[in-house]
Amino acid sequence: MSGNIDDYIKYRIAKSAEAINDAKVLAQNKSWNACVNRLYYASYYVVSALLLKNKLNAQTHSGIKTLLNLHFIKTGKLSKEDGKLYSDLMDWRHKGDYGDMFDFDEETVQPLIEPVVTFIRTVEIIIQE
Repeated sequence: MSGNIDDYIKYRIAKSAEAINDAKVLAQNKSWNACVNRLYYASYYVVSALLLKNKLNAQTHSGIKTLLNLHFIKTGKLSKEDGKLYSDLMDWRHKGDYGDMFDFDEETVQPLIEPVVTFIRTVEIIIQE
């Protein structure tokens, strides 16, 4: 890494905000698979910032999920529902990006947007502590 940790944390939080905005635009355009992708990445970026802040390093998406569960879900800093949301988003993103003959629909994706926004805000608060 060139630059300091705080710069990377700010960058990843900004990437999260950009991805959630993209997700909202994609939802307006009824592009549900792409919306799920952006919802996942919005969460991924903010979780990676959280891990950086806490000097936790993972090399893979699964590693990030494992560290999130170990250090934040199991300790109660984030709720089990937050952990399930992140895990589901990761699985759904993979299914939407790589699954053949699979398409998300509005009824499935639209209700995810606000919980993801809330999850991101919650993680940002923990980062600020």
